Amino acid sequence: MASAVLKVAVAGLSRCSRLTLLRTHLTKAPLHQGPPGSLWKLGRLNHIAIAVPDMEKATALYRDVLGATVSEQVPLPEHGVYTVFVELGNTKLELLHPLGEKSPIAGFLQKNKSGGMHHVCIEVDNITAAIADLKAKNIRTLSAEPRIGAHGKPVMFLHPKDCDGVLVELEEA
Repeated sequence: MASAVLKVAVAGLSRCSRLTLLRTHLTKAPLHQGPPGSLWKLGRLNHIAIAVPDMEKATALYRDVLGATVSEQVPLPEHGVYTVFVELGNTKLELLHPLGEKSPIAGFLQKNKSGGMHHVCIEVDNITAAIADLKAKNIRTLSAEPRIGAHGKPVMFLHPKDCDGVLVELEEA
């Protein structure tokens, strides 16, 4: 009886309202989640990285035009990039520009002359456990071991072909 009443109530809603109702009931997942019984948990979005062909121009856009707080430019030779972080309150943007001829960002910019989204970074509470678990599930990583990232914490990149075309960076929280 209750399901019949629910069907009638839902049928009277607009398509948009039905989708909102559905989304509300389907997205009641905990904030920190990981595979059931796992030794690691997925955390918050740390940043979205954007490859830029002109760091000064990109920094000026976010600082001078949009009014965001931006960091100083920092070279990370071990990653082959210059970085600038743009503070957004609930997350950050990481502006990336090539440093050196072997920079992975140089290759990205050769294919994408105007720049664009490069990767998303998601925090994990235990990067060693996360990597072991993901490798056991045939998710490839771009290096054998975690490296120290721009925030001074261990990071690991997951192969985009195993992540629906998205380069995912995991960072230990």
